[in-house]
Amino acid sequence: MGEKRDSKPSDVKRNGGGKMSFRAVYFKSQYWRVVTTFLYFGPLNLDLLFHVFFLQRYSRLLEESSGRSPADFSWLLVYSMASLILLSPFLSLPFLGTALSSSLVYIWSRRNPETRLSFLGILVFTAPYLPWVLMAFSLVVHGIVPKDEICGVVVGHIWYFFSDVYPSLHGGHRPLDPPAWWRRLFEPPQRTAVAGATDTASINPAFAAAAAPEVR
Repeated sequence: MGEKRDSKPSDVKRNGGGKMSFRAVYFKSQYWRVVTTFLYFGPLNLDLLFHVFFLQRYSRLLEESSGRSPADFSWLLVYSMASLILLSPFLSLPFLGTALSSSLVYIWSRRNPETRLSFLGILVFTAPYLPWVLMAFSLVVHGIVPKDEICGVVVGHIWYFFSDVYPSLHGGHRPLDPPAWWRRLFEPPQRTAVAGATDTASINPAFAAAAAPEVR
């Protein structure tokens, strides 16, 4: 994704730019860049259409399966966007739309390992291979390693590990769950209290048995 990712398109420069720049945000008060960096996917081409489609599709699927409330999915977005913004200066990634899309695609693909997908009607594979298929497609089309997609996969894997793998190894503790104050923004007080009581009191017996050490 050579020219799309590493160049600075003239139309973007003329309009003041939407890329992420810590200097512009903190010293010039151009706070909109924190959002607009996720809205640019490059010039119109097949690769752009894929990433916009996947961002829309897998955002919807993750939101529908997020469980307790919109607080979970919105917190996932905040985590992903904040992580990518922090990593962007180290990897020289001025635009993060593709990275965010890759993050969400990776999380969905790991949570649906048995789902079979088809790419361009030719290649058939299971969901966990989807991020790597997209990376290979980007590499073939643009001729360079898609470091923004790799960055998105890393951010997505951290979320997946601490939300889906880590809890089963540490008594159900979920370090990346949204805090109580965040839940209160999206839920009525009664629902928040009920959700908290349910989480602590109504533990699935099968989960508890799996998490407990085997006794002989």
